[in-house]
Amino acid sequence: MAQPTAATRSKKPAETLARAAKPIAAADAPTAAGSKPAVAHPGVPGGDALSSLAPLLRVRPVFDSLCRFGAQWASGHAPERDGWVPFHLIMRGDCVIDVAGQGAHALSAGDIAILPHGGAHVVRGKDTPVGLKRTPGLRSYPTDTVTVKTNVAEAASDGAMETELVCGRLQFELGQQNLVLAALPPVIVLRADDGSPAAWLQQTMVTIRDELTTALPGALAIANNLASALMVMVLRLHIAQQNTALGLLGLLSQRQAARAVIALVEQPDKAWTLDELADLAGASRATLVRLFQKTAGMAPLEFLTDLRLNLARNKLAGGSLTMAEIAAQIGYQSESAFSRAFTRHFGVAPSSLRPA
Repeated sequence: MAQPTAATRSKKPAETLARAAKPIAAADAPTAAGSKPAVAHPGVPGGDALSSLAPLLRVRPVFDSLCRFGAQWASGHAPERDGWVPFHLIMRGDCVIDVAGQGAHALSAGDIAILPHGGAHVVRGKDTPVGLKRTPGLRSYPTDTVTVKTNVAEAASDGAMETELVCGRLQFELGQQNLVLAALPPVIVLRADDGSPAAWLQQTMVTIRDELTTALPGALAIANNLASALMVMVLRLHIAQQNTALGLLGLLSQRQAARAVIALVEQPDKAWTLDELADLAGASRATLVRLFQKTAGMAPLEFLTDLRLNLARNKLAGGSLTMAEIAAQIGYQSESAFSRAFTRHFGVAPSSLRPA
């Protein structure tokens, strides 16, 4: 797959949608003059933003393995396809996750690690040296619900198992154009001691593990639903801990702006007007413009242009659609109009991003 050129690296995918600006307090977020404040929900700045984000948070969990390790071990994971998000639930013991370009993160029982960008990573024992490529004595066997991987002999006592993990992936709908994933950091770690929600997270993790190991009728369906709820909770806690960053997540954490953003995400090819977006948001045109300008640094229709062209860049990298098809999918009436807008925005022609 072709990599962005030096000119395009200056504007990373969804860069203007997810500017890493200094977080602002929820109380500082702009609100519509004279409108009723949104009802706040615990852990969610500015109201129930994640319920509004439902179209962007639909996931299908896939459980890859239940890992039970002792002594020296390491498990490498290659980069994932767009829209696939690896996760690791630490059920027992301690380990380390090395994420390419992000360093090492120590993990303990009850912690959760997810990788929103699907980056390459290695999970290893806490005393396992960096660079170990394989786990000595590793064997695996399938069950009705998950593949078990272990380097602990069956005859060994339970004490030989030092670390237990549930490893899997989340397949997000919208794939390459999922703006929530684009706005999140490469790795998120939720600690067991992060606060009151930790007990709920840990109990949910235990229930998922138990369903996978007992493999009773309906176990996989139960585990799938619990994993979906667990990951939405993880995202909610992460957004709360970040105190609502400027950019996309800032817009999505404000009820009125979120309505407009989700409409644009669902129909990027529509010829939206400011009046239509203001009606959907339940705000005046001036209020909606102020919300977007203060939080994302651009007006709603400018945001739409930025959204369309970032979606186009992802589609170009996929390589399966013609230029004309991409132009139509993001709302341009001709290939030439799309090409001019793309070149003006990124400084390179769209054809330069085609896979070699």
